[in-house]
Order: sequence, then C-alpha cells, then structure tokens
Amino acid sequence: MNPTPAPSTGVLHFLSQSDAVGQTLFFILVIMSLVTWYLIVVKAVSNLRMRGRAKAFLNTFWNSSSLEQVQNEIITHGARDPYSHLASHAIHAADHHAKFGATKLEEAGGNGEFVTRTMRKVIDEETAKLENGLTILASVGSTAPFVGLFGTVWGVYHALVGIGMSEGMTINQVAGPVGEALIMTGLGLAVAIPAVLAYNAFVRYNRVFLSRLDAYAHDLFAFLTTGHQVELSESKVRAMRRLRVEGNGGK
Repeated sequence: MNPTPAPSTGVLHFLSQSDAVGQTLFFILVIMSLVTWYLIVVKAVSNLRMRGRAKAFLNTFWNSSSLEQVQNEIITHGARDPYSHLASHAIHAADHHAKFGATKLEEAGGNGEFVTRTMRKVIDEETAKLENGLTILASVGSTAPFVGLFGTVWGVYHALVGIGMSEGMTINQVAGPVGEALIMTGLGLAVAIPAVLAYNAFVRYNRVFLSRLDAYAHDLFAFLTTGHQVELSESKVRAMRRLRVEGNGGK
C-alpha cells in the first residue's frame, strides 16, 4: 500500500485554501508593505536632497556680504530648502514692517515680534512637511503584527475545523495547514520591522535637522533686528551688513 502523499504547502496554497477573510488580511499586509517601502524611499531621497540644498544655501548665506545679497540669491534660485524658505520670509517680514508698520492685527507689536511670529510660522510649516508620512509608518509598525496574528488565528481555526471534519488524519496532514497559517504572523513582522526602524530613523533625523534650523533662526533674527555679529560654533565671528539703513545710521 502506497503511503499517503503529503499535502502541498506554501503561500499560494494557503491563499487558495483560505476564505475571504484570510485573503483580505493577506492583501492588507501586502499593501502595508508597499506603502511602507514607498515612504521609506521617497523620504530618504527627499531628505538627502534637502540636506544638500540646505548645505549649499548656508554656504552662500555665511559668505554673503549683506542680507540684500542673500535675498537676491533666493530670488534668483528660489527657496528650495527650509533654510532659504525661512530666510526669505524673515527678510521680507522685517522689510515690510519697517516700511509700512503694523497695518493689520497679525502685524501688531514691534519689528522683532512680527519677525519672530513669521519665523515661527515658517518653522512650524517645515516641521509639518518633515513629519509628513511618519504617522503612516507608526501606524503600520504598530498594527501589522496584530493583523498578521489575527490572520494566523483565523487560518489555524479553519485548519482545525477541516481536520475535525476529516477522518484518518496524519501528523503531516495536520502540520501543513497549521504551518501555512503561521505565514501570516511572519508576514506581519516582516511588514512591521522596517516601518518601525524607518520611523525611528526619520524622527531622529527630523529632531537634529529642526534643532539646527532653530539655531539658524536665532542667528538670522539677530541680523535682522540688531545687525550684531554672531559667534559661530567654530568660534569664528562673521558680520553682515543690515539689509536696511535706518535713519542716518548708514551715512
């Protein structure tokens, strides 16, 4: 008498034997994985570009002789990074308030207060841009293992029901369907781990980048409001002329 052949196993076999719930959970995990890797690639490329553009602008900024030259550089090449975006709005705000004063409620207060509010608004906008997509990564990282576990439980349940309705089942015939159900748990972990690692990496990058942007904002604010020299982290001091000549101070 020939032995009973072992049943075929694998992901495709699991999907073919599973019901609508199991197949839906499987495709949900596949979609989660695709979205995760899309965000990882897009945000990684975007961060690299932004870092390069920010470095080029900072080099131009610190080697400029005046804020007017910086403004002309931004007009020529555009504000393509958070640093140039912040500088463009801050310079425009200082110049606008100096020429027209407080004509609206949002412009109330002194020049320094108006510039501070403008810079804070720009920093908040850049923070929102940097955090775009992180909520999805966090959601995938926290829910994918449970989706996979639910798929496993559902698959084991149907496997046991099928075993109970059969006669003369061997250990090989039992282990196959149960082992296939564990694929869902492994798939859930495979989706969640890259999402969690990417989320942590992007959060750390954003924290460092925004802290440097905030430090740059303090330097820019000092130039716009006082025109004093600013001491850099390398113990070098660079001075820039004021964009505007107030009264007879520039004569």
